Amino acid sequence: MSEAVPKDEEYIFEGKPAISQTDLDGNITFVNRKFCEISGYMVDELIGNNHNKIKHPDTSSATIEKMYNILKAAKVYNGIFKNLRKDGCYYWIDIEIAPVFNKQERIIGYIAISRPSPRKNIQEYEKIYNQNEHLEGEVLNVNL
Repeated sequence: MSEAVPKDEEYIFEGKPAISQTDLDGNITFVNRKFCEISGYMVDELIGNNHNKIKHPDTSSATIEKMYNILKAAKVYNGIFKNLRKDGCYYWIDIEIAPVFNKQERIIGYIAISRPSPRKNIQEYEKIYNQNEHLEGEVLNVNL
């Protein structure tokens, strides 16, 4: 399946929460209708694919690493993400991801609840992202 090509056009996520569930490797095992609506994908295009399918290229590897470290420690992750729709548009979400445990209290996957992100949260995230991107560029120039 071809990858979505990012374009500089925002899709506004409104309404009910989007829910997804993954296995330990991040492969999608469940999505609700709202998740399909905001991502632009059909259920059968998502199930079995990695959740990275909707990760926008602007999302830093440091953000993803932080999220995984929190989840692997059996804690709940809360954050903001810029995701990528099938049509290439982006959308912002406030997300809460929690580990799913079996009867032996071992993590067997993760469940995520995504809600529309308030504009003030998006603006703050973009400000921090732009500062970090600028700093990373300076560090790279110094090391060249």
